[in-house]
Amino acid sequence: MRAALVGNPEGWHATQLEAALERRGVTVSRFPATRLSGSIGASPGASSLGTSLADQDLVLVRAIPSGSLEQVIFRLDVLHLLRRRGVRVVNSPEALERSVDKFATSALLEEAGIPTPRTEVTETLDEALACFRRLGGDVVVKPLFGSEGKGIVRLRDPETAWMTFRALDLGRSVFYLQQFVPHGNEDFRLFVVGEEVTGAMVRRGEDWRSNLARGGRGERFAPDEHLRSLAVRAARAVGAFYAGVDILPGPDGPLVGEVNGIPGWKGLESALGVCMAELLVERLLGASFSGDVS
Repeated sequence: MRAALVGNPEGWHATQLEAALERRGVTVSRFPATRLSGSIGASPGASSLGTSLADQDLVLVRAIPSGSLEQVIFRLDVLHLLRRRGVRVVNSPEALERSVDKFATSALLEEAGIPTPRTEVTETLDEALACFRRLGGDVVVKPLFGSEGKGIVRLRDPETAWMTFRALDLGRSVFYLQQFVPHGNEDFRLFVVGEEVTGAMVRRGEDWRSNLARGGRGERFAPDEHLRSLAVRAARAVGAFYAGVDILPGPDGPLVGEVNGIPGWKGLESALGVCMAELLVERLLGASFSGDVS
């Protein structure tokens, strides 16, 4: 079996996955997501660094780097092409498109009946101020595309909200606002693989942001059946074979905040003392051999 790791070829996660795959007899190659090529004609297909990706049995995507709109769309185009050529791509390009887009994720969660924070999104400054008022004057503003808590701010003052929205408007940003959910400066990260939660931790921050990349601390956590069900349903809603699902312990019950389709697990592994790459690969290969990776 041959597998390609597409993303950051020098990254820690790629190294962990390569070792886990090779221990199971898989031949592994690494390719940067920024060096993809596609061809249509006599030899239609996709390649990277002169190597055909259409000859791989599995393409495991570990990053879709930022770039121009054309660059990002093209990288996803290549993944779509590979799927149509019969290559198993994990997570699928459809799942990546849904999970990287916070508004798409929020809409899919609501449509699946999964509790999620009240959210409003607009492109205009005036409407953003109206959204701020409708959401109670205490909101979290997030980039539509983003991870690790980068670019997230909490706004509780109308004047500060106006200045923030004005700066975002000058940058031609989309305004993505969520009603702030009191959560005691902690949330839960559940790691879903297939139809199972394979690991979980509670993340505690010094303020309302509990992301590990923003200084939060991760501790082992045993989720109850309700939280496990929410996480599995959330991953299923975006079509992800594996995902990191963030759940807020809101005052009226847990709410799914985000679904990460290219989740990191370094902090989770430290909290659990378990090699998450081994768990992922074990389930991934079992699923791929039976043909049910989407």
